[in-house]
This record gives sequence, structure tokens and C-alpha cells, in this order.
Amino acid sequence: MKPATIKALSDELKNLNSEELVRVCLRLAKFKKENKELLTYLLQQAENEEGYREELKNEITEQFASINTSNLYYAKKGLRKVLRYTDRFIKYSGNLETEVEVRMHYCKELKQSTIQIDRSVLISNLYQRQLDKINKKIHELHDDLQYDYMQLMEENDLI
Repeated sequence: MKPATIKALSDELKNLNSEELVRVCLRLAKFKKENKELLTYLLQQAENEEGYREELKNEITEQFASINTSNLYYAKKGLRKVLRYTDRFIKYSGNLETEVEVRMHYCKELKQSTIQIDRSVLISNLYQRQLDKINKKIHELHDDLQYDYMQLMEENDLI
């Protein structure tokens, strides 16, 4: 069975009354954790983007503290896990400023950790890809914000 197009789904959702719409959303949230997380963001956290960023940064810091650094293999796995988490919650927001700040925080935490970036090509490439993504997103922002974020990157020694 092929899924319907977004337009077809949109047209169908417009025809539903509010009670049916709530029922559909709750049913959707029951099937996947990501659907529930997205609904949580949209309904509870979208109005306070700054608070959402800070909450994400705190969670990333906590996850970095729990990474097993005794072995480089486990460190790589832990870094990828934190990065998957970061990417998932950045996707929910869709805000460029949030993406830049959260990725910068990830890079800052990686640099401050006891993990030696230069000992592993994978970790080095992972770090460099994040810096590339940050730079790409910074150039999509307004000129004033570009300057502010470039200054912030220099302060955090990420350039």
C-alpha cells in the first residue's frame, strides 16, 4: 500500500472536525516515539525556542558526561549516539539559530571532553563534518547573526 501525498493528507485533515483531529493525532503519537516527541515540541516547547535550546544543550552535556571514554571504540559509539539525539531534536525545531547553537555546543563539548579527536580518523571526520554544517547554516542566517555566531565560534576556539 502506497502512502498518500502530503497534499492529499492535508485535504483530508481539513475535512475533519476538531475532535476527530485530536483522535488522529493521539493515535499517531502512540505508534512511534519520534511522533510523540515532535508533538511535544509543537504543543509545549515551540513558543519558547530559547528554553528549548537550553534544555537540549543541558541534555547533550549530560550525555557527554555518560560516554565511556576508557576505550576509543566505546567513545566513538557514544559520540554517534549523542549526535543522533542532537540531529533528531534539531529536526523537530527547524530553526536555523537552534541548529547552529546546538551543533556548536556539541562541538564544544567534544573538544572539552577527554576524548582525543586526533587519535581517530572517524572522530576527527565527525567533528569536521559538524563544523562544516555549522558554517553552512551560519551563511544562511542574517548578516548580523552571521557575525555574532562567527564571533562565538572564535571564542569557543571552534574555527
